[in-house]
Amino acid sequence: MPDRRTRVAPSPASAPLAASLAALRRELRLPDAFPPEVEAEAAAAAARRPLPETDLTGVPFLTVDPAGSTDLDQALHLERTADGHRVRYAIADVPAFVTPTGAVDTEARRRGQTVYAPDGRVPLHPDVIGEDAASLLPDVERSAFVWDIRLGADGHTTGATVSRARIRSRRQWDYAEAQAAIDDGSAPEELRLLREVGEARIAYERERGGASLNAPEEEVVVRDGVYTLERRTVLPVESWNAQLSLLTGMVAAQMMLDARIGILRTMPAPDEEAFRAFRIQTVALGLPWLEGVPYGEYLRTLDADHPRAAAVLQAATALFRGAGYVAMDGEAPADPQQSAIAAPYAHVTAPLRRLVDRWGLVICEALCSGTPVPDWARASLGELPAIMGNSSRLASQVVTGALDRVEAALLSSRIGSVVDATVLAVRNGGVLVQLDDPAVSASAPRPDGVQPGDRIRLTVTAADIATGRVAFHPVAG
Repeated sequence: MPDRRTRVAPSPASAPLAASLAALRRELRLPDAFPPEVEAEAAAAAARRPLPETDLTGVPFLTVDPAGSTDLDQALHLERTADGHRVRYAIADVPAFVTPTGAVDTEARRRGQTVYAPDGRVPLHPDVIGEDAASLLPDVERSAFVWDIRLGADGHTTGATVSRARIRSRRQWDYAEAQAAIDDGSAPEELRLLREVGEARIAYERERGGASLNAPEEEVVVRDGVYTLERRTVLPVESWNAQLSLLTGMVAAQMMLDARIGILRTMPAPDEEAFRAFRIQTVALGLPWLEGVPYGEYLRTLDADHPRAAAVLQAATALFRGAGYVAMDGEAPADPQQSAIAAPYAHVTAPLRRLVDRWGLVICEALCSGTPVPDWARASLGELPAIMGNSSRLASQVVTGALDRVEAALLSSRIGSVVDATVLAVRNGGVLVQLDDPAVSASAPRPDGVQPGDRIRLTVTAADIATGRVAFHPVAG
């Protein structure tokens, strides 16, 4: 599932929130800079600008990312073949800039992943690597791991390899302009085909029984000194683009499973009791999950902007638990599946912001080239699950703590006012609600007899930006 991120637009009115978010960073001991020796090593590595002998600069790769992005992990080139499609997916060659056990590597292992917060990110690598030398920026030559994947007309994989090559992206597209160009027919073929390939892979996802929780993105802005939360619907091009990443991760996982070496992203399937409880909740909410319909297909039918559907999606989070990483060297795990994807899966497409991807890339490249897996990668595989687990917990604490403070800021001008809300869940003697305006999720006391999906009114009684604490009192009647 995509990361839930909020952003605070620059404004003098954001000062109390900025102070609270800064305090959260200190509380969680987030680094605010890289040690000098890390910056120095990164600058030296960036100056070398390594380029492989294989030259694919004649292939018109392009990137599709959020507007303003500078840490570009992926570039794509798509073409139609006699029996389907050819997908070339270039991934930033971060390993070329990181000396195993060196200063950059040691610091990256300490961080684990880029951590996102409303007031800015804590990057995995120094910017000279993450936003410059390794980033697949347009009109410059870059080293990349190029996945060459063949798809049949049905979207199924018929062959795949990965190798290092030099590439040059022709253009950086943002989501909105890419969607517009695809819709009006002005996109070049390598971008226009993203709809065909994406929809073919989505159809295959349905065939596999894959599932996803898709919710609108949120942005915090300040208008006339008042915090507001705006919701942004995910564009189709974002889903199509995400399918390329999923495709590559599935191919990588199968390569590593076949060789019995690597690291997988796994998630156990929900048990029958979890499915039974969820089905009962969907009936209570008036949007019943019918027998015989795969749960992924059912979730795809929901309109996330509808109050009752929002409550169903909240209930469905219980089905998406237990994700982690499993390393292997000589023996495959008993259950290699990522149950939401409904296939084995590995993280290999975001090495600029996720540590584990660096291992998956060098392992798969070695397997495809018939060379030994690098000693440093093999020796440290067993460390990765704990590193990634710890960094994911920290990232979750940052998201939760920051969101609490942002939502308190949104409600700070509403103390004493009455707000309308939809009950998403009943738990711990209270209720989880989604306010209409601002679109905040929060806990509140449970009025007598209230059930998920019900509409209630609440008085805002407290909103402390410093701690993120908000409180409500139910309005009688």
